[in-house]
Amino acid sequence: MNALHTLPSQERQALGVRRTPLPASPTQRALDRARRRLLDLQRPDGHWCGELQGDTILESEYVLLMAFLGRECEERTGKVAEYVLRQQRPDGSWTHYPDGPIELSGSVKAYFALKLTGHDPDAPYMRRACEVIRANGGAAQCNSFTKFYLALLGQFPYANCASVPPELMLLPRWFYLNLYAMSSWTRTIVVPLSIFSAFKPVRHVPPERGVRELFLEPPETPMSPAPYGRRLFTWGNFFLAVDAVYKRAERWGLLGPIRNIAVAKAAAWMRERFTDSDGLGAIFPPMIYTVISLRCLGVADDAPEMRWALKQLEDLMIEEDGAIRLQPCFSPVWDTALALNALADAHVTTETDAAPQAAVDWLLEREVRRRGDWSVQNPHLEPGGWFFEYNNGFYPDTDDTAMVLMALARTGAANTPAAQPAGERGLRWLLGMQNRDGGWAAFDRDVTREVLTKVPFADHNAMLDPSCPDITARVLEALGCYGFGVDHPQVRRALAFLRKTQEKSGCWIGRWGVNYLYGCWQVLVGLQKIGFDMGDTMVRRAVAWLEQAQQPEGGWGESCGSYDDPSLAGKGTPTASQTAWALLALMAAGEGAGDAVRAGVAYLVATQAEDGDWREEPFTGTGFPKVFYLKYHLYSLYFPLMALARYQRRALQALSASEGVRLTPSLGLRACSARR
Repeated sequence: MNALHTLPSQERQALGVRRTPLPASPTQRALDRARRRLLDLQRPDGHWCGELQGDTILESEYVLLMAFLGRECEERTGKVAEYVLRQQRPDGSWTHYPDGPIELSGSVKAYFALKLTGHDPDAPYMRRACEVIRANGGAAQCNSFTKFYLALLGQFPYANCASVPPELMLLPRWFYLNLYAMSSWTRTIVVPLSIFSAFKPVRHVPPERGVRELFLEPPETPMSPAPYGRRLFTWGNFFLAVDAVYKRAERWGLLGPIRNIAVAKAAAWMRERFTDSDGLGAIFPPMIYTVISLRCLGVADDAPEMRWALKQLEDLMIEEDGAIRLQPCFSPVWDTALALNALADAHVTTETDAAPQAAVDWLLEREVRRRGDWSVQNPHLEPGGWFFEYNNGFYPDTDDTAMVLMALARTGAANTPAAQPAGERGLRWLLGMQNRDGGWAAFDRDVTREVLTKVPFADHNAMLDPSCPDITARVLEALGCYGFGVDHPQVRRALAFLRKTQEKSGCWIGRWGVNYLYGCWQVLVGLQKIGFDMGDTMVRRAVAWLEQAQQPEGGWGESCGSYDDPSLAGKGTPTASQTAWALLALMAAGEGAGDAVRAGVAYLVATQAEDGDWREEPFTGTGFPKVFYLKYHLYSLYFPLMALARYQRRALQALSASEGVRLTPSLGLRACSARR
């Protein structure tokens, strides 16, 4: 282990502060344990990848897919169902996140998955599940995507499902409602789902394995969706009418050869994106629909294409204690970039240690050098940037790109011959992805047409990819590492966006992390990095909100429920990751010597486990607000490491100032090295 991994007494000796080593402080000991733990988790090829955990819709949908393929009796499928059972709550329901309310669609799919794999409907846990589902409106009240699964297995008529027309593929880009007006993740779901919707495949399971008991009325009862509002014309009502007309045209065979052309185009679009990707979009939902679509297109179960599609799902599996759980995707680029940033804070850089250099090399190999969906809106923008997963060449994102650029700068790699060209391309790509409103979204530019949220299959709350404060501020933080300041025109536009989106309470919503704590952290850190006046009222209001949200034991926590109920902002079980976000935000705002920061650091020191990590059960990551949440298993390590390292650095700086010693760049305390 490099000498820079050792105790602060040695650092002080190197600075000439002390000739006699002093015992390490509790904060420094906690920092050292966390640093060692993170280094121990690095993979042999240089990257990090922690488990990414979601709710049981992943496992349930896998079981339903296997049932469609006639494989529900396989041992592996039974182990997946066993995991579903273990996540059931005492009242019989399943939830989006620990301690959350019942999630009806997830509960219906979980119950169905258990029945399909042989669980007795008369067992007490199954009766409780049936009762709580019926008490919450029954299976007919599920979301659109759950109804497709029910139709797939003969439990619900396709006539009562929302239409997903493959003819969407034929709409030109200038048409207001075209494929590229949807978010990238919706695009990857809708295209294979449109093939599924066109063929309407059904595997009729035995009646005793069905779920008719979950419906308050017979599922064949014709459904007339409730109109949107009392006004005669709303966009929701308009799309319901279009859906009804489309279904009649489909039923009467009026689509003719247009249908065949549309399906062929959808299939070609889907297959083109299999290249450079761990499954379509490299995320779970499109992977599932890919398998169903390939079956609809006549691909045999033993064909290489089908085997490849199923393998992408199998690779997401983790088997433990007789049960199998599935991850929604992998997060290696994100985890590696964040780990590098944390290690840089803890004085582990490419100039001092081999571990960061191996990680930098790994990241550079994953730079995007091909055009993807993003280039439809940016035809003249050179490819650059990074994605989230191992392979996802069509879908780099601004969030990962910003985090990688920061890692290159903070580790000292940005100016090296190997990394500099990639960093410059990444910066140009990032700047080219700014939205008209001054903010940044995740995958695309200006995908903000609100009318699309009213289409019948849009109840997954993810049709659009608008600018959000957390990503906008993260881009600013990355730009600050490369010398951009408050006077740059694009930075000024971003600052105006952040002012506009600040909540009255002083915080910002977090699109990709839970929630207002996440948004507040990223905005304050981003503002500080570009040289913004941290005495500005915008910052002071955020500081006041953070301080009042601190809990008596010194930590911070916030429930996923704050997306549904904003009065829960900053309220919830304290976690290490959310406490670290609050600390990083307060230190960026100049509050590092304050009581709130000292209490927060003490909370982290007191709650650290012996192995150097922290234990947290709540989900603190966000997939789709109100719909899908995540637990990043490394969040509880690298974020506290960042917070402790920055706090300790400030303590050393204060010590050196009091004793007249100047800190040297060799300890990793220099500013980001790469400048414009």
